[in-house]
Amino acid sequence: MVDGLQYAVLYGLFLSFVAIGPIFFLLLEISITKGFRSALAFDLGAIFADIIFIVFAYYSTSGLIEKIKDDPNLIIFGGLILCAYGVISYIKTAKSFRKIIREHYNVDTNTNTKKNFIGLFIKGFFLNFINFGVLAGWIVAIATASKLTGDTKFGLFIFISTILVTLLVMDILKIMLAKKLKNKMTPRFIFKAKKWVSIIIIVFGVVMIVKGCYTRIT
Repeated sequence: MVDGLQYAVLYGLFLSFVAIGPIFFLLLEISITKGFRSALAFDLGAIFADIIFIVFAYYSTSGLIEKIKDDPNLIIFGGLILCAYGVISYIKTAKSFRKIIREHYNVDTNTNTKKNFIGLFIKGFFLNFINFGVLAGWIVAIATASKLTGDTKFGLFIFISTILVTLLVMDILKIMLAKKLKNKMTPRFIFKAKKWVSIIIIVFGVVMIVKGCYTRIT
């Protein structure tokens, strides 16, 4: 079981550093612009989506999982959602330079903090949930866990939980590091960074659409 946990930690570290997508860039951006708690709320939403995928992968038949994770229509749909989000985010950012200044210097006092946290949680969940590549990653994790733990439910639970905790710890370290950089960045740099994050999200969306279309053709 100890060996299994070591592999779980390594797999969590692997996912944390290799799985760079829209969630990664948004996590850093939210940490810089809105602070630690906002970024943590966003990250918890993304992890909740991971948990949904894990439950789905565990209780569904392997044939159904394979069909869903490689369904070109779902991949295209997810890409369209990412593109739409990126375009909307880019347009909103282009109009919000003064807001960025207020957030950077903590001038804008927002009393509805709880509502903002819930919104960020939902955003993190939604943006991670539309990426069915995440489902494929958890299928591999469950298959690996089954071999290492003898396919026992308790062993599988501990293995997957260790991966999730490792991911959360690494994300918290990323958030803290990004937050420390905030004071060294000018509002104009943050403004440009937010626009580039929006562009990166659009690129990821386009890649998903192209991948889905290619899968349908072949």
